[in-house]
Amino acid sequence: MNQSVSTNIYNVPLLPRWLGFIAACVGMFMAILDIQVVVTSLPVIEEALKIGADQMSWIQTSYLIAEVVAIPLTGLLMRVFTMRWLLVGSLITFTLASLGCAASGGFFDLLVWRVMQGIAGGLLIPVVFTSIFLLFPSGFQQTVATTLGGFLAVLAPTLGPVAGGWLTEHYSWHWLFLINIIPGCIAMVTAMICLPRGATNFKLLKSLDWLSLLWMALGLSILLIGLKEAPSQGWLSAFVVSCFVSVPVFAWLLWRRPNPAIMFHLFEDRALSFGCMLSFLLGFCLFGAVYLMPVFLAFVRGHGPMEIGIVTLVSGAAQLVAAPFVVQLDRRFDARLLSAIGFGLFAVGLFMGGTMNIESDYDALFWPQIVRGFAIALCILPPIRFALALTPLDKIGDASGLFNVSRNIGGAIGIALLDTVMFSRSPDFSQTIMDLMKTDPAAAAAILKMDVADIPTPDDATGLMSILDAVQGAGLTMAINECWMLLGGVALLALPILFILGPIRSAVPASKLARDAHAVPNVTT
Repeated sequence: MNQSVSTNIYNVPLLPRWLGFIAACVGMFMAILDIQVVVTSLPVIEEALKIGADQMSWIQTSYLIAEVVAIPLTGLLMRVFTMRWLLVGSLITFTLASLGCAASGGFFDLLVWRVMQGIAGGLLIPVVFTSIFLLFPSGFQQTVATTLGGFLAVLAPTLGPVAGGWLTEHYSWHWLFLINIIPGCIAMVTAMICLPRGATNFKLLKSLDWLSLLWMALGLSILLIGLKEAPSQGWLSAFVVSCFVSVPVFAWLLWRRPNPAIMFHLFEDRALSFGCMLSFLLGFCLFGAVYLMPVFLAFVRGHGPMEIGIVTLVSGAAQLVAAPFVVQLDRRFDARLLSAIGFGLFAVGLFMGGTMNIESDYDALFWPQIVRGFAIALCILPPIRFALALTPLDKIGDASGLFNVSRNIGGAIGIALLDTVMFSRSPDFSQTIMDLMKTDPAAAAAILKMDVADIPTPDDATGLMSILDAVQGAGLTMAINECWMLLGGVALLALPILFILGPIRSAVPASKLARDAHAVPNVTT
């Protein structure tokens, strides 16, 4: 495929170009942060609005479904509205929806505004990674922009619990949404002023295959609903199986459309297809790790949102420290090699997480988070570059949408599987500990971090009741350790994928790729 490699894709001065990109990053950061700050305070919102627990879960699920459905539409909407107006429109929608969420008086109001938030948030995320290749020439600027976007995408869920906890404790749940208003307005004005102007093309809407959009939306929505219900209803329940069976049907209906709205034919690009595989694995492991830490700290250690946020900030700090080093490494080394090192190191950090016990806290969790934080930086930048760097500029929005939706679907599947492992294995481990108290009190005491003398005898009902919480906490910890091992194994799958991929031109060191781009005006990949 041919791609223009002009270093001045848009004739925009350097400062406005960076300000426009930062505005896009602010929008993405708000969209991702909003998921975590809300999830930590769902019980508070539930009580304030008198919403049932079964309904409350849909406040979060509706956002995620709307986000996943919107992400693949980025390329299409960018061709219709241009990058500038798509970003501005998404920021306006997200900001107004945040205000609507804060003003909601019941379940239905909040659900509608959360869907609008999810749609706008789903567009804000891939716009950032699209703008990297549209605003910046190949080389140092593009590498720095990719690192900044990837870092903020991972930092947001790390800061979410502490931000949500602090706002809820010191103010009210309304501020979980109101914090988006001022940054959203500033980003909107900045994007409107600084981003390049382009010609809209509303004629595309007339020729759009709306039926293919319907099949895609239904397929992705049913997939996520099935994944949400699988841990509680069972993976083989009639409802869940019917959801999973229907997804291939919608995929087939979409695939047979002659001119689908989503450019799935871009998967013919080897670099993009393998990059999406790595994005799926990263989402599976990254979202899973971000999910497991608060579960352990809340249900085993009994920490509140503020304390959880402080503990998990270690990973974000490690990514911040690693970012400038990764930028330099990416300029000098092959992206496949760096990706392999990143996923291998990520697997080590995940396996390290599988050694926890019921007394593990900040100190014990420090080094696993440090290793994972450094690894994540290597798992983000190199795969993005080799997957998208040589994509034709008029297709970069579609390719970015496919890349990002792969990550989100991986995360949804990962969390569903982790929930299943945790809550199915935890009772088994708790029963194993109870059995050990009868047959091997010393082994049970070691797991419970107690003296053998404190282990009650089988006929001491009062004593058994007194340590029941400790037994359940230890059982959950052992199940969580299995989840960490599962995540580590999934991360290692990236290594054979990278080996099968083989050498590709977009994976060469970023500095060499930039030199080639400047030397050859039209590159065939």
